[in-house]
Amino acid sequence: MQHAIPNFGYQLKENKMSISWTGVMPAVTTKFTDKDELDLDIFSINIKAQLDAGVSGIILGGTLGEASTLTYEEKKVLMRETVKLVEGKVPVIINIAEQTTKGAIHAAEVAKECGATGLMMLPPMRYKANDHETVTYFKETANSTDLPIMIYNNPIDYGIMVTLDMLEELTVCENIQAVKESTRDISNITRIKTRFGNRLNVLTGVDTLGLESTLMGADGWVAGLVCAFPAETCAVFELARAGRIKEALEIYRWFLPLLELDISPQLVQNIKMAEVATGIGTENVRAPRLPLVGAERERVAAIIKQGMATRPTLPNYKEIN
Repeated sequence: MQHAIPNFGYQLKENKMSISWTGVMPAVTTKFTDKDELDLDIFSINIKAQLDAGVSGIILGGTLGEASTLTYEEKKVLMRETVKLVEGKVPVIINIAEQTTKGAIHAAEVAKECGATGLMMLPPMRYKANDHETVTYFKETANSTDLPIMIYNNPIDYGIMVTLDMLEELTVCENIQAVKESTRDISNITRIKTRFGNRLNVLTGVDTLGLESTLMGADGWVAGLVCAFPAETCAVFELARAGRIKEALEIYRWFLPLLELDISPQLVQNIKMAEVATGIGTENVRAPRLPLVGAERERVAAIIKQGMATRPTLPNYKEIN
């Protein structure tokens, strides 16, 4: 039975674009052919699976999307193709991970031209900017565009912590609307909510804290294993938000060994193996990444095999109000 996908999309408010930063938003993988070209056919299959599961946004060009290996032209193709595929049902968000403010502003301009409806922004790449430099980088980019922005706070992987005081400075920018919280400190969700109330939405960016973060008041989940298991990810989130904790926990306990594949330097290879298992992806990665081999491949394959063999029957989470 087909269910209508709720419109979690975007709207204009006082000439400013606004996104409802809630629900599950997959940071999708980029699909490649055997010839190392964009594979838009399998990409479209995966996006359609995400939409059918009920995700509330599509995020392109993140770590999982192998953004650092993509050309600008490939990023444009992915944005335009995704905008066509979603047909306005959900926002299309592109990650900005640039080394210069000038580059970030240009990336925001290109995103708007290609039809993207929101931005996710990392602090400056390579150079470890101080707090003032980081805030200025975010502000100048935000002031150059009317696209809504989610700040990506991941000091463990990217070396710069966006503190509460820095977020306070950023709230002067109306289009900075959300934080992807990937500090691994689950208490930070409470700190942000206590200090900023509804001014900033918080989306967890750590798969292995997905349920815990939702129960602590996170508005959404920027997820990784959702690329292979979209329905299961959405079910955990929707059940938890509805207070059906026992049902959410049952799925989550099954899911956790798979979710742990996201917390690895080889998360792209891991998740692409899982996508193959569920029939919505391929293993092709772009060098210098290579498919897993040897004992590590056997370990990951065993986790995926066990997950597939014990995959739970899901309740009708789409009907939860």
